[in-house]
Amino acid sequence: MSGTSPHALVKRSFALSGHRTSVALEAEFWEVLTTLAAERGLTLSRLVTEIDAARAPQRPLASALRIFALKRGDHASA
Repeated sequence: MSGTSPHALVKRSFALSGHRTSVALEAEFWEVLTTLAAERGLTLSRLVTEIDAARAPQRPLASALRIFALKRGDHASA
């Protein structure tokens, strides 16, 4: 057994609005987001950029990504 928690955060970096930013999410959320991006013919980076552009300014990016994955990724668990 590994010492890493099964729900450990995985950090990814993106260029958004001309600057680099890192987002830490659980691996399960990254899996859903990657699948949703592929289904739309997008890269993960492009999907994150679109979610970032559409989110309310007061909502953290990590929260916006989790909500997007939950709302649109429910078919992934079926």
